[in-house]
Amino acid sequence: MMAVANRSGRSCYLRVLDRELHYTEWGAPDAPVVVAWHGLARTGRDMDDIAQHLSTRWRVLCPDTLGRGLSQWSPDPPSEYNLAFYVRQATAWLDALRIERCHWLGTSMGGAIGMVAAAGPLRGRIQRLVLNDNGPSLALAAIERIRSYAGQPASFATVSELEAYFRQVYKPYGWLSDDQWRRLTETSVRRLPDGRVTPHYDPAMVQQFIHEPADYERWAEWDSLDLPVLCLRGEHSDLLLRETTEAMRQRGPRALVVEVSGCGHAPALNTPEQFAIVERFLQGS
Repeated sequence: MMAVANRSGRSCYLRVLDRELHYTEWGAPDAPVVVAWHGLARTGRDMDDIAQHLSTRWRVLCPDTLGRGLSQWSPDPPSEYNLAFYVRQATAWLDALRIERCHWLGTSMGGAIGMVAAAGPLRGRIQRLVLNDNGPSLALAAIERIRSYAGQPASFATVSELEAYFRQVYKPYGWLSDDQWRRLTETSVRRLPDGRVTPHYDPAMVQQFIHEPADYERWAEWDSLDLPVLCLRGEHSDLLLRETTEAMRQRGPRALVVEVSGCGHAPALNTPEQFAIVERFLQGS
């Protein structure tokens, strides 16, 4: 394992299931752990703001999923870009770091990984689960919307054009400062052989929806959970419908559901109000 300190937490690399994963680490090494896992076409750096905030009390680990950010791209997309493999990697990663207990904060796909893990190999090890605009059933129209832009990432001549594109595509995140938009862009860019720039991830990761079309239908796992769950729903989310969160209140672990105003899919976890909601839940209050 390699680790380098920088202004954005400690940048670390670890080989897990024969694949190199990158993650950033915040806070004291001996503090209780929070895993903060990003969404489908994103990177662990999306968690910088909330990780910095939580790091005064917790050790916060923010991985890049296989095929995203600085993590290795899979040489076997049909077999490895799916929730089952992500959960296997997450479990092996925590084992390698010798982490026996943690809280889990996951945006969208990151929440699904945590939910499946908490119902399976990490049952009892995940103590509290925060789902950021994710649940055991997702709206198919929104999945298709996300798949349409994620599967064929646009390319641009300049980073400024890429930022303008991100501002449009991720407008449902809600308010971000100019500095936050710039950071989101600069931590989400890779240059193509022709010199143009494009988002940071492996486009093959959308093969998940071809080979595992029902990967995000997880009511069986939801109903088996026996830990405290907080669900944040973007007020205007087209992915996590209000009827789903109502069912989540009544079934399984009976989630605490909080709607976040002024955003859709998914809240950016970048404001004091959002920090406070998550922090109170993780503290058990």
